[in-house]
Amino acid sequence: MLLLGASLLAATGCAAVLVGGVAAGAGAVAYVRGELKSVEAAPLEKTWTATLAAVKQLEFAITDRSKDGLSAKLSARGSGDRRIQVELAKSGEKMTEVRIRVGVFGNETLSRQILEKIKSRL
Repeated sequence: MLLLGASLLAATGCAAVLVGGVAAGAGAVAYVRGELKSVEAAPLEKTWTATLAAVKQLEFAITDRSKDGLSAKLSARGSGDRRIQVELAKSGEKMTEVRIRVGVFGNETLSRQILEKIKSRL
């Protein structure tokens, strides 16, 4: 499995790093233990603006948000009073790690929908 991943990365020319068999580079998406993780080729500020717009479009009620020069965090409530948490971390000048969790145990479908809305604004 690890060899397959390494050969796919070499074939695509992606400058990703293998971590535990999962590619962790720009555009890589992994759903692990209820949390969707992605690294986007966009600076933190732009990703934060895209996240706020995505949450607004999805009509989630923002309950808390914070941001500094290295990270940002947004908590919201969706339908059924589900807690939605989006965390951003600067991963380089033009790279941002995005982590999304829905509820306590996660919801992969909704997490991916949120990520797609964010990506559409980058």
